[in-house]
Amino acid sequence: MATLTFLAILLCHFFVAANCTFDDYYTYLWGGDNFMINPQRTEVMLKLNNYSGAGFKSKQNYGSGVFRIRMKIPNKKTGGIITSFYLTSLRNDESASSNHFELDFEFFGTNGTVQTNVFMNDTGHREQAFKLPFNPAWDFHTYEIRWNKYLILFSIDGIPIRVHYHSPYKPYPMGPMHIEASIWNPPPEWIWPGPVNWANAPFIAHYTDFAFNACPAPSDDIKQCYSTNYYWNTEKYIQLSDDQKRQLKTFRATYMIYDYCSNTSTRQPECSLQNSE
Repeated sequence: MATLTFLAILLCHFFVAANCTFDDYYTYLWGGDNFMINPQRTEVMLKLNNYSGAGFKSKQNYGSGVFRIRMKIPNKKTGGIITSFYLTSLRNDESASSNHFELDFEFFGTNGTVQTNVFMNDTGHREQAFKLPFNPAWDFHTYEIRWNKYLILFSIDGIPIRVHYHSPYKPYPMGPMHIEASIWNPPPEWIWPGPVNWANAPFIAHYTDFAFNACPAPSDDIKQCYSTNYYWNTEKYIQLSDDQKRQLKTFRATYMIYDYCSNTSTRQPECSLQNSE
C-alpha cells in the first residue's frame, strides 16, 4: 500500500498542472472560515485576524523525502505574526512545548526575515535567521526541506541555505513526521516577534504547488524509507555538490543575520559539524 501511495504521489508530482490539487496531499487542520481555497483547489489562503489564524496538514506521516511548497507571505506590514511551513512529529494530542522532532521555515512578521529551526527530540533553540534578498510577499517562492538519514537540507528557490548533518551528538529524526502550514500570532509574553499591527489586519498567506516526493510511514518504523529506491537516498542527495557548497557559503555569508552556533548561550555540540563546507 505504501508503494502504491508513493507512486501516486510521484505521478502527481510530474503532472502537477493536470492532476495535482491540495486534496492529493493535504487536509484542513484549523481556522474555520480563515481557511480558504480556490475553486480549482490549487491555492490555499490562510487568514489571520484578531479572532483566529488557520492551518492545514499533510494527510500522511512520512519517513524521508523532499518536501516543498510555493508560498507568499502576507503583504501588509506588521510584526508579531508567524507564517510557516514545517515538518513535525507532534501528534494532535501533544503539547508543542513537549520534546519532539521538527524542521521549520518560519516568517516572523512581514519584513522579509525567515527563520529555520531544528528540534531534535527537544524544544528546538537551533534558530538560524536570514534577511531574504527579495520580498517574500510580492510573489511565490519555493521553500524546500530535504530529509534523509544523512542530512537535512533547507533550500529556497533551489539555493541551499542550511544543512544539518546526522550527528553523533544529538538525536536525529528517525521516526515519522507530517507537514503542517499555518499563520498565527504568539501570546503577548513572546516579546521577540514584536507587536501585531491589527490596524492592517486581516493578514493573508498564500500556498500553492502542493506536490512533493516522500516515503509514506504508516508506522513508527521508518527503515523502509532509507531505501535507495527513493532518489533522495542516493549518493547525489546524501551530500552537497561543490556548487551547492559554494551557494550555501555565499548565501549564509550574505544574508544570515542570526545563528545559534555563534551565540555562546545557545551553541550546542553539533555546531562543530554543521554548515562547515
